[in-house]
Amino acid sequence: MSGIHHVTAIAGNALRNFDFYTRALGLRFVKKTVNFDDPGTYHFYYGDEAGNPGTILTFFPWENAAPGRGGVGQTQQTAFRVPARSLGYWTHRFIEKGIAHEALEKRFGESVLPFTDPDCMSLALVGIPGAENEAGWSNGDVPAEHAIRGFHGVTLLLEKAEKTSAILTDVFGFAETGREGSIIRLKADAAHGGIVDIYEAGGFLPGRQGAGSVHHIAFRAVDDADQAAMAKKLVQKHGMHPTEQKDRNYFRSVYFREPGGILFEIATDIPGFAVDEPVESLGEHLKLPAFLEKHRAEIKKVLPSLERESA
Repeated sequence: MSGIHHVTAIAGNALRNFDFYTRALGLRFVKKTVNFDDPGTYHFYYGDEAGNPGTILTFFPWENAAPGRGGVGQTQQTAFRVPARSLGYWTHRFIEKGIAHEALEKRFGESVLPFTDPDCMSLALVGIPGAENEAGWSNGDVPAEHAIRGFHGVTLLLEKAEKTSAILTDVFGFAETGREGSIIRLKADAAHGGIVDIYEAGGFLPGRQGAGSVHHIAFRAVDDADQAAMAKKLVQKHGMHPTEQKDRNYFRSVYFREPGGILFEIATDIPGFAVDEPVESLGEHLKLPAFLEKHRAEIKKVLPSLERESA
């Protein structure tokens, strides 16, 4: 199985981010942990009921993060799948909740509803015929029949597409399926997170990371052996320099910067998010890696509360 494993982005205020993705969008809060490299900062994971690969959007919420700037060398948009007949429901919901959105548009024959989160991260809902037959998780507010069904895919804004496209096809199992103007569509065999669109935009200003921008995109590897084979191919055939494997508790990762400048990750499907708490109670407790557990008290003191103060 190929496709996107997760997308990691940068946010500002933690409570605002938590409210938007769990309440406004109705995603499940799959894991509450910290940035392993910056343990004074949360690392939030949102997804479907079990946190399956292809459904996970994660955030580093840095309270004082400066706004990012869209441009070349960045992920331009992250898109979710919803049942095609649910786009009307979501349009009305965005209006009721004052969520910034644009008019429905067509891309590659699909209906797309673009919108932004409170940090101006570019998002979209894509109406997929038949998605209503897939399992949908409900938070009690967004009905299961209209729930988000994981990722549709991402759009990359690049100076040139050729070398990045070669990696996506040769290493990650995508194949080109169409073109619309300057956009190249690549598709993998995954039901969730199976689309990468490359918008070739030579001459645009480079992007700048900050609140509202994507930090990296992770692609799926079945296990360690699959990941090692991908890393070897990156070195031998594409001249990339992936990192050594890093243990992220819920998956194991290697990273590299693709030719267009975007940080890519290869993440294993195993062991998954239920490795340290039952699926029934995912996201309810702060989970720390073993090497940080002895610092739990100090870490909890500096992390902001996710509960609203009563008036």
